[in-house]
Amino acid sequence: MGDVLIKANQLTKRYGSEPVVKGLNLEVKGGEIFGFLGPNGSGKTTTIKMLTGLLEPSAGEAFICGYDIAKQSTQAKALMAYVPDQPKLYSKLSAREFLKLIAALYRIPPESVKARIGQLLEMFGLEERADELLEGYSHGMRQKVVLASALIHQPRVILLDEPTVGLDPASARLLKDILQELARQGAAVFVSTHILEIAERMCHRVAILKNGDLIAQGSPEELRRQVGHEQESLEDIFLELTGGHEEAELIKGLEEG
Repeated sequence: MGDVLIKANQLTKRYGSEPVVKGLNLEVKGGEIFGFLGPNGSGKTTTIKMLTGLLEPSAGEAFICGYDIAKQSTQAKALMAYVPDQPKLYSKLSAREFLKLIAALYRIPPESVKARIGQLLEMFGLEERADELLEGYSHGMRQKVVLASALIHQPRVILLDEPTVGLDPASARLLKDILQELARQGAAVFVSTHILEIAERMCHRVAILKNGDLIAQGSPEELRRQVGHEQESLEDIFLELTGGHEEAELIKGLEEG
């Protein structure tokens, strides 16, 4: 693993007096795929928005490639990419035009833009429809365009919020392969997901958030040792740590009743 490229130091977010994320500490190194897990409402998206600079923390700091996201946002954002759970696209542009726009925003030299766009369109299987308007694209195809646009400036840090939602199995597999290749090239990949099977197959380490508290982090093997069940799946560990097993028992009791 390489240098620490994502760092949260006592990262906290409150709305009024209500804490949503509570004193979060974590580090993600280059070459690592880091899974960020938690039940709905646990604070995952809030955390990602603080890491990307879209949301100001109530306390604490976030660093991207050593740059403070609050104080050195231009340097930090030039080195990172963020894929939100519900990305917005300009429907009246074609995929190629959209990628050209993003390349211009990142000030990519014009002489390398065409080749870079061609490479990404091919990687995501979009060449045949690259000049059609995005309004005619399916959700999965639009998601691929967003992912391609996130990679156009070859970021060192990639943060993805529920990236597999709406993707068919083949597209989800492609995404996994691409993220693994980016990690091999030295990028830090931070993936928020509720699909535990994906996290188990793809991530080197995971962190589990519950009610804004980081309750566990480590490799799947380390988490198995932590709960004392070395044969359990990541899903079982997640349910055990977040109290999901209790809910499952309650539901079972209701069904039997």
